[in-house]
Amino acid sequence: MDGLRLDTGNVGFLLAKASQRWNELLAAGFAEHGFPEVRPSYGSVLLPLFEKDGLRMGQIADRARLSKQTMTTMVRLCERDELVVRERDAEDDRAFRIYLSDRAKAFRPVAEQVLREIHDRVLGALGERQKAALARALKGVIEL
Repeated sequence: MDGLRLDTGNVGFLLAKASQRWNELLAAGFAEHGFPEVRPSYGSVLLPLFEKDGLRMGQIADRARLSKQTMTTMVRLCERDELVVRERDAEDDRAFRIYLSDRAKAFRPVAEQVLREIHDRVLGALGERQKAALARALKGVIEL
């Protein structure tokens, strides 16, 4: 176990804290732009729907790499915050399709702006080469 550190320099700890900080920046940016109800975790629902609106719950879960049970909870929270609407599937009346609300559609450019601002901060701190290396490394961790 060469290089394993059981302290705050541990890679797992650093990944978790980096993710936490990223989410803090997102939440602050969303609130600053008038969307305080949007939690960073809602990205697991909203981003797949930004790509293709009207997906089924299982499709959103697959795209977000979450269980269907977790996605059901996330969609309920997004419904509560009036970001999505659930409609019975015309092809299968046992299933539902999830659609972006007008509020979520208005949020999209804000999300893009906030992400661009955070991206620019990361780029400023790391530089292009380190940012690209970090992105490759994170993709590698995701694929484990």
